[in-house]
Amino acid sequence: MLNQKLQLKQQQKLSPQQIQLMKLLQLPVIALEQRIKEEIEENPVLEDASDIGTTDDYDENETSSKQDEFDESGEYESNDSDVDNEFSLEDYLSDDDDDIPAYKLYANNTSKDDERREIPIASRKSFLDFLQEQMLMLDIDDEQYIIAEYIIGNLNESGYLNRELTFLSDDLITTEGIDVSASEIEKVLFKIQTLDPPGVGARNLQECLLIQLRRLPQDEDVVNATAIIEKCIDEFTKKHYNKILSKLKITEEQLKEAERVILKLNPKPGNSMSETAKTVGYIIPDFFVNIVDGEPVLSLASQNIPDLKIKNSYRNMLREYNTSSEESKKEAAAYIKQKIESGKTFIDLINQRQKTLTNTMQTIIELQYDFFVTGDEVKLKPMVLKDVADKIEMNISTVSRVVNSKYVRTPYGTFLLKHFFSESMENDSGEEVSTREIKAIMQECVDNEDKTKPLTDDELMEKLNDKGYPIARRTVAKYRQQLNIPVARLRKQI
Repeated sequence: MLNQKLQLKQQQKLSPQQIQLMKLLQLPVIALEQRIKEEIEENPVLEDASDIGTTDDYDENETSSKQDEFDESGEYESNDSDVDNEFSLEDYLSDDDDDIPAYKLYANNTSKDDERREIPIASRKSFLDFLQEQMLMLDIDDEQYIIAEYIIGNLNESGYLNRELTFLSDDLITTEGIDVSASEIEKVLFKIQTLDPPGVGARNLQECLLIQLRRLPQDEDVVNATAIIEKCIDEFTKKHYNKILSKLKITEEQLKEAERVILKLNPKPGNSMSETAKTVGYIIPDFFVNIVDGEPVLSLASQNIPDLKIKNSYRNMLREYNTSSEESKKEAAAYIKQKIESGKTFIDLINQRQKTLTNTMQTIIELQYDFFVTGDEVKLKPMVLKDVADKIEMNISTVSRVVNSKYVRTPYGTFLLKHFFSESMENDSGEEVSTREIKAIMQECVDNEDKTKPLTDDELMEKLNDKGYPIARRTVAKYRQQLNIPVARLRKQI
């Protein structure tokens, strides 16, 4: 049965501007630069103030993304009064569209005296190209060449062939029309295994290491290393050295020399080429912290962020069209006004983003003052998102967006902002200490341990307890995994 009733409830909804601000907050500086460029392309009234060519185009009092002010609470205060009265169009830039010389609109506008600057493009050879070049030197017929090319195309990034030869045989019949058995494919595979880098074309780690060992001068150490890989690879990977000594009847010194040979081998030969073809990634920090007179000083990475302004040419157009009685010009005036409103909102949001980032990072510096002064990670205090959010009087989700994927460069290195957040534990004195401090001490214990008799989790627990950190063995195991420290057996060296 349908009925009508009144219901009173509270509901929180974000405005479009708030949603846009949240998206801008979580962008790192590189993504922000791209986002601003996109906005400039989409909104014709926006321009980068640094592109202004003459001093007549610039007014120091105009609205820009780096000149608006904030009140004491951190809220944005716009300097604009209403025009209509919603916009103070007199504050915007003058039109510079008509100042472009005609010769600059042509493609061939350079002379022999102009300096040509071209971006050098690195020429890199792929792993596949490197192998195909070597294939030309193999003693194989046309059909075997097609098979070899197909095998190389199925190698993974590490240079291994992970597919069964019978599957390759089926594929070759379907795709190339070549009826060939798995044993014939294996003969071609053995020829590929003679190519560089040594170990390429192997079907597993054991075969990869053996290919490399067979290319070395066959002295005693290499012969012992080959025997270890052929007969005791499981024991070797698990560091069960006593079983290897008993099985192969060799001395401990011989095992140690054979291990040195094995450790020099490349378990992923394909990576030796693919690594050189990878583009090196550089971290662009969002914040810079320098020590000036013993105090940390914060600066925001904004040197490449455009200083947005509204083009003054649209002010003149809006004035002209507002006074016109033509219907088409009235519509144009409404469009221009809407774009100006959108542009001003975007400028306001950029300013709010910069202010929020500055407040958040400044608070992190205050809470982790000892670290930023000394660089000693042991002095990092327990800190969670709520601690920062309470101090700057913002929501935890806002702080989370600021912290996410952003870096700060300090005199002691470049860190993710998340690096400064950690949970707390109580030591024997009842003081709260950071879990990062406990991990640092654990790492120190492992670094200084006797490598022939590494510390077990129980022994690490006892050492930490002796230092005043009462934690359980399972917690030690958890922290050890987070630090990527193997278990004691795998850390053992002979």
